[in-house]
Amino acid sequence: MKTNRRQFLILGAAAATAARLGPTFVARTGGRRILTLVYDKGLGMMRAVDRLIP
Repeated sequence: MKTNRRQFLILGAAAATAARLGPTFVARTGGRRILTLVYDKGLGMMRAVDRLIP
């Protein structure tokens, strides 16, 4: 799947929205969310990885 800049920005905005809404979920589970940017060779661009640390 070839992702262009517009799709990447939309995915980033969706991740930011999830990160904003996530603290209520994290407060219930007692963990921390870690958002990391990684370079994906398959996509040829950076992507966000969101992890839940208990």
